Amino acid sequence: MSLLAALALAAGIGVQRLAGMFLLGPVIRRRPALSRVADLIPVAVVTAVIMQLGFASGRTLVLDARAVGLAAAAVAVWRRTPLIVVVLVAASSTALVRLAS
Repeated sequence: MSLLAALALAAGIGVQRLAGMFLLGPVIRRRPALSRVADLIPVAVVTAVIMQLGFASGRTLVLDARAVGLAAAAVAVWRRTPLIVVVLVAASSTALVRLAS
């Protein structure tokens, strides 16, 4: 059953992408305000996923070592450090908090 569900989801995503490219693409290109909003959608989705993975456990809000790692990564990104440094800062700060607690 899970293979069938995965195939159905893959087909649905493919159809959705094609519809977006051929049906909504021309409409969005004609309207600059829609184009600006459409450019922000991927950022909003990635931010939502990061927040859900960083601050949720099941259906509850959790502030633990992951939150410290996210905050450290945010500061590193704000300081415009390279991606590998951001990852190392986040991982090491999370590990240090887990070690201390």
